[in-house]
Amino acid sequence: MSVTQAASDEVLIARIAQGDRLAMQVLYGRHHVRVYRFGLRLVRDEQAAEDLISEVFLDVWRQAGKFEGRSAVSTWLLAITRFKALSALRRRKDFELDEDAANAIEDSSDNPETVVQKKDTSEALRECLTGLSPDHREIVDLVYYHEKSVEEVAEIVGIPENTVKTRLFYARKKLAELLKAAGVERGWP
Repeated sequence: MSVTQAASDEVLIARIAQGDRLAMQVLYGRHHVRVYRFGLRLVRDEQAAEDLISEVFLDVWRQAGKFEGRSAVSTWLLAITRFKALSALRRRKDFELDEDAANAIEDSSDNPETVVQKKDTSEALRECLTGLSPDHREIVDLVYYHEKSVEEVAEIVGIPENTVKTRLFYARKKLAELLKAAGVERGWP
């Protein structure tokens, strides 16, 4: 996509936000094939993909004023398409589930013994975490409990990424020693 087309897409969105139907027709003409093909790959049903096009461009008509320009218009359209397709797939799966299919689903929940083992392991892990230095505990907490990347942790804590990696390495090593001393085997029950 050219820079000119990307800029003109943003102009179209601004005009659509003001209620310009012609701008909507131009935007639709420019992007409906891409939206359809992307939606079709996700939902694997031609009729559902056709319905997605309608829903996506209806959302564009309604939400054009909320477009912030943080991404290209085509990216925004595909993000809307993805969201709508995933929602359609969830609805379809919920709707298509019949009694036989429901009975055939295996119960994968833990048995009582496994629940107790996990609880004991979890308590031992929390206890061992207190054996780490505050710096190491902070890094482990951000990475594993808050699911932050090394880059994000470095930004949050205000230290270089390599320092985060080093602290994480030593924290894991120390935690493994503490868990072994507490009698906890590797892995989760």
